[in-house]
Amino acid sequence: MKLPSEIPAEHNSNIMTPENRSLGFEFRGDGMEYFKIWIVNILLTIVTLGIYSAWAKVRNNRYFYSNLYLENDNFRYLADPISILKGRLIAVAALIGYYILSLFLPIVAGFLALVLVFSIPYFINQSMGFNHRMSSYKNIQFRFKGSYGQAFMVIYVWPILGILTLGILYPLALLKANEYFVRNSAYGTSKFDFNATYKDYGMIFLTAIGISIAVGFPIALIAYFVPAFTVVSSLLYIVIYFAVIIYIVVSFTNIFYASLSLIEHKFEASLTIAGTAKVILINLFLTMITLGLYLPVAKVRMTKYICSCLIMHTSGSLDNFSAAEKENISALGEEFGQIFSFA
Repeated sequence: MKLPSEIPAEHNSNIMTPENRSLGFEFRGDGMEYFKIWIVNILLTIVTLGIYSAWAKVRNNRYFYSNLYLENDNFRYLADPISILKGRLIAVAALIGYYILSLFLPIVAGFLALVLVFSIPYFINQSMGFNHRMSSYKNIQFRFKGSYGQAFMVIYVWPILGILTLGILYPLALLKANEYFVRNSAYGTSKFDFNATYKDYGMIFLTAIGISIAVGFPIALIAYFVPAFTVVSSLLYIVIYFAVIIYIVVSFTNIFYASLSLIEHKFEASLTIAGTAKVILINLFLTMITLGLYLPVAKVRMTKYICSCLIMHTSGSLDNFSAAEKENISALGEEFGQIFSFA
């Protein structure tokens, strides 16, 4: 996946002409309100031995979708809990069947495991298709149609090449993953596009590595010659690498949205290292001292922050999109993905 007062003024203003505007995303959810939904979902899921988890998932998603606004219209999550439950039960039955086979027919189970490995791209596509199909804005549903070959390359080939090249091609692997996700997505019949380059991603990685070396090496050198500095240096390393991780997350998020487009409509993200670090540190601290009970509030807090940094630059009315033809996409693919932990 933001109170109105938290949205920068320019995010909600219409600039230039009525057809060319900068619209801010807005999340209107409340942490304590979502906490009540979250805690009830957990308790009912436990009491029903997991059966209620399908309803819990729908309630959670509907809360976040319905509180996400663009141009004063909210998004919607359309999935039916019964459909999700059916798919989940089939996936669980398949998992139990696989476990039994592994006990009595390990060779057959091994063959099925191999089949599953090559089936993962298919289930990823099905899962993405279901999630998109169940998401709508202005009564127009999203779509996702990725090919098996594209998913296979993104899941296996590009990451392996990144490892084999000692990380040199890892930015390319990430780029290909984002291209796969975006270019196979559509809003109704209108497809999204993604124009980032390997250079864009590579520069982020190089900068992160450069910062790590430039700051980390002097600290290591001092600690080597001054043993008493070791404890301090350990703390400094934690701070430095936390900052580097935040830099990477912020940079990739900003470049992702800057490279995203929907026909003539463009997007922009303005996350900052300081702002993101502040939200993460507060969430982490409050989650720890509440023994995890702050988690739902933390999720809302992070969602508010991210949405407050997102802008859509429109060129024309958002009411001009045509809805894609009706189609049936099963929840089974998504539930297989969750049960076997690859989606």
